[in-house]
Amino acid sequence: MKAIIVGGGIGGLSAALCLAKRNVHVVVFEQASEFGEIGAGIQLSPNCTRVLHHLGLEPALRGVAFIPEGTEMRDWKSGKVISRNELGTSVIETYGYPYYHVHRADLMRVLADAAGSSPNIDLYTDACVEKVEEKNEFVSVLHDGQSFTSDFLVGADGIHSVVRRRLFGNESPIFTGNVAWRGLVPAERLPNGLVRPVAAAWWGPGKHFVHYYVRGGELLNCVCVVEKEGWDIESWTEKGDHAELASDFAGWHDTIETLIANMDKDSCYKWALYDRPPMRQWGRDRITLLGDACHPTLPFMAQGAAMAIEDGAVLAACVSSASDVPSALQKYEDLRRERTAQIQLGSRRNAEIFHARGLKAVARNAAAGVAGGRVLDRLFRYDALTAHEG
Repeated sequence: MKAIIVGGGIGGLSAALCLAKRNVHVVVFEQASEFGEIGAGIQLSPNCTRVLHHLGLEPALRGVAFIPEGTEMRDWKSGKVISRNELGTSVIETYGYPYYHVHRADLMRVLADAAGSSPNIDLYTDACVEKVEEKNEFVSVLHDGQSFTSDFLVGADGIHSVVRRRLFGNESPIFTGNVAWRGLVPAERLPNGLVRPVAAAWWGPGKHFVHYYVRGGELLNCVCVVEKEGWDIESWTEKGDHAELASDFAGWHDTIETLIANMDKDSCYKWALYDRPPMRQWGRDRITLLGDACHPTLPFMAQGAAMAIEDGAVLAACVSSASDVPSALQKYEDLRRERTAQIQLGSRRNAEIFHARGLKAVARNAAAGVAGGRVLDRLFRYDALTAHEG
């Protein structure tokens, strides 16, 4: 069995490793000059670390990750804790796998090193797929004048997926009215004890601010979302004005203002958040989609990468347990469509919940602890490695 994956990000490389572990030969095409990510943090919950550990990546991950003690929701002005959930050893005891905070570049390095050492994976960078052709029993792509043939093709090429556009045409995503900032704060710049070893989300009217440690505690990753107009660039690599970020959160709790003041200004990025509805169909015949290419998710549940990693595990299991490839790809889609749609819609709802004002904020705060615990339990218990058996 042979597969082609277009896109060598977190989802594409995770899928390649899952397929290779099941003896599928994989060719990965990445259009960038190297396998990497612009610096930012990522949260990896037990539903996806289960997959990463299954791939043998636990030692490498523990070498670069930070293990948080819990999550905290705080009031934007007073700093009062609204709700708290335990992580750390508690989440391992309950679900069997840890919750990691990881720098995206570190995670990509772990995945790329593992893929590069696999005899079942061929990696190509600076690789733009020029043409895709489907025949009865195979799919071929043209790259740099050379034809590559496989049993199926996976579009893991992100939110602006070329493969998705080829299958279903252009789309018109909807601007959410939210603009997200992100940046990194060197922990050595901060007063001792200012930031607890947790993932903290500060909720305020029309805004929220998330921070958590990465790289073993050396850096604090910040994601700051503001309801505002006048910015429509949907890109993770667009630089932002640090002074504008500071202005957006002026008057917030001293901790937030301290974090912004100590942020590495070169790490300050700004991007417009667009929403896309869940897709009714992900693929056709021997071509399918994975990760942000089919279910791009707003960053309000910290589950975008986790869903892509789950996709790879379910895809590999379906393909390896079926003799008919199109049917296997359809089963993969059927198994994943509802769960990923729930995450997309839940993330959309969270944008409103996090930014609630007045009486809505009071009601939200009263219900946050119980509701949050139930949501996390449903997320974390999912087993992508056995989902195909149901």
